[in-house]
Amino acid sequence: MFIHIFGFRWKEHATDAEKERAARDIRAFQGQIFGLIEVSVGENLSPRGQGYAFAGLMKFTDRAACDAYAVHPAHLALLEWLVPLIDPVELDFEA
Repeated sequence: MFIHIFGFRWKEHATDAEKERAARDIRAFQGQIFGLIEVSVGENLSPRGQGYAFAGLMKFTDRAACDAYAVHPAHLALLEWLVPLIDPVELDFEA
């Protein structure tokens, strides 16, 4: 199994509607992306979050599935509108 974890610091101009859209669109990847087993996203509740207000975890069958997700058209469409709204961090590991 391959785990992809991400966090977003929202930029000041990000609206609540855009934040909700991000969560909805990311959740929608489950069942749409081959090899994506599970998607979980939500507000980061950690007091040590360093400003990362949104967090997510994706479980893939393997690293190849995660690599394919990175260039999947649905993911690229998300990035097109989302990247200008965030300062992201990502962590990946095999479990």
